[in-house]
Amino acid sequence: MTHVSTKRRGRLSVALAAAVTLLATACTGGGGGAAKDVTADYSAQPKQSGSPKDGGTATVALTPGLSPNYIYPYPPASANGTVIARGLMWRSLYRPSGEGDQVADAELSLAEPPTYSSDRKTVTIKMKDYKWSNGTPVTADDVVFSLALLRAALAESPANWSFYTPGQFPDGVTAKATAKDTLTLGLETAYNPSYLLSMLTLLYVMPATEWNIAKTGGPHLDYTKPKNATAIYKYLTKESESQSTFASNPLWQIVNGPYRLRSFDPTTGSFSLAPNESYSGPGESRLDQIDFKAFTSAAAVLNQFKAGNLTVGTLDSSFITQIDALKAKGYNVYGAPAPARFDSLTINFRNTVGNFDKIISQAYVRQALQRLIDQRGYIAGRGIYNGAGSVNYSTAGEGSPYPPAFGDTPPYPYDPAAAQKLLTDNGWKVVPNGATTCERPGDGPGECGAGISRGQTISFTLASANTPAYVGARDIAFASAAKKLGIEVKIVTKALNYMYANYGNTFAPATRNEWAMQDYGPLYLAAGYPSGNTVFNTEGSFNLGSYGDAEADKLINASTFGADEKALSAEVTRLAEDLPVLFMPTPHTLVVWKDTLSGPQSSFRALLSFLYTPELWYFHD
Repeated sequence: MTHVSTKRRGRLSVALAAAVTLLATACTGGGGGAAKDVTADYSAQPKQSGSPKDGGTATVALTPGLSPNYIYPYPPASANGTVIARGLMWRSLYRPSGEGDQVADAELSLAEPPTYSSDRKTVTIKMKDYKWSNGTPVTADDVVFSLALLRAALAESPANWSFYTPGQFPDGVTAKATAKDTLTLGLETAYNPSYLLSMLTLLYVMPATEWNIAKTGGPHLDYTKPKNATAIYKYLTKESESQSTFASNPLWQIVNGPYRLRSFDPTTGSFSLAPNESYSGPGESRLDQIDFKAFTSAAAVLNQFKAGNLTVGTLDSSFITQIDALKAKGYNVYGAPAPARFDSLTINFRNTVGNFDKIISQAYVRQALQRLIDQRGYIAGRGIYNGAGSVNYSTAGEGSPYPPAFGDTPPYPYDPAAAQKLLTDNGWKVVPNGATTCERPGDGPGECGAGISRGQTISFTLASANTPAYVGARDIAFASAAKKLGIEVKIVTKALNYMYANYGNTFAPATRNEWAMQDYGPLYLAAGYPSGNTVFNTEGSFNLGSYGDAEADKLINASTFGADEKALSAEVTRLAEDLPVLFMPTPHTLVVWKDTLSGPQSSFRALLSFLYTPELWYFHD
């Protein structure tokens, strides 16, 4: 699971404001606004090719607007950290697959698949023969240590791990190293095996022998004692605040992944990796170095592609007309929707500005707003998706093994007339391009709803990410459609890093009245088992907008703890019908890489989910 949070304040730029009319025309299919069908330009993935050459440096473009600033694998909520090279220096116990039909990549994981007792409460995990960069083996004790530090982080604050729901993993879990290579987990409550595996893909394995200290040069501590684990955790997170020493601090050079940190630029967030010569997993680390470059804009990335200075990166769909030019420059371009990804407008159910919390709690209001989102128009519209996207109305994403019951017939498709009827049938006087107001207050049939007074208008703030370009474009189109029904959507923009740090009721409750909705782009659930646990259950730690629904909680519990994986389809269906978020189309991730670089096709498909496996890449003639 990869969670993304959001927040955007500030004024919409003049350029974006000027684009409103153009985008609205494109979305409604009017006057030449539709992009041509471009999927044929990128839908075929190039096959692995060429004879590997040893050496070389690959230069990878980081997501524009996101600059790494933390190195410890679990940044505390107060740091709001974006972690350097997550999964490349320290592997999680099970490597996420990046494929829609499986949770973990068995070949790239540190352990063999788990085995379960008949009651699913005892889990046995056999470690593979991996080594730390200092040559010592990765053992079951290292996993016990990592769990102890995760618990210490959560004891400090439940917000210190965005995948945590109180009472769930790692609560009620005991971990013992019953042999150097054998880990035994005891569970107070049985989990769905796929869900538990998705949690274990998030458990980064850290070196118990080298990191079990509370000060530099200090004594080694018994980390099974909570007091010691807390001291160790505080020491490591404190050390991780010193960005200037990331590459020189001996702590961070003890790694079990395929790479170690060679250099880090605190000013830009760019960094370089060198091979971990002791890495014992698949891949021969034929490349000498991987340079990750930070960028402030998608246009800057494109310019570096054109100059031939990048080896791997992604192309913003606003530049889709550049695909042929990039191919002519010697690049491959491949695109598709990422598994278990959905894009949405996250709703803040606790924003009280303009009585928004009372208004948005009405299901008919959410349904009306969803019917204003012209998914097919956004996809086809020039300046929005430019043809590179797929419609999506559920949290499962495209091609999931757990589809919603409604299949390809969404419950609330684009239909502005139906949206207007929903409002008028429930007590509102709709004034197109004016101010729609509540005429029939009350909580009975045909009335506006509890807490909504006569004369109430619908006006709220939508915080919109400043990158990638399609985010701002689709938000403008949505605001334009809402205005036609007399609903005011005030768009503000912020950088991704700022949004991640400030817009989430679970970790930044003080700012809850600064945003009523937010759009930060994608939210990725666990490929292979896209449960909404932690994101949409009432007590979920990453429930950014404080959504709560008893039926959704019940179904999420069933998909989390039950043995029947079909329960996940029921959960997905309920969330799609109740609308904790408003669903946007899923953009296609466009992956670009030099045609002199190759490797297994799976390693490039994983880039759709921003999972990097450069140890499997090589240059060739």
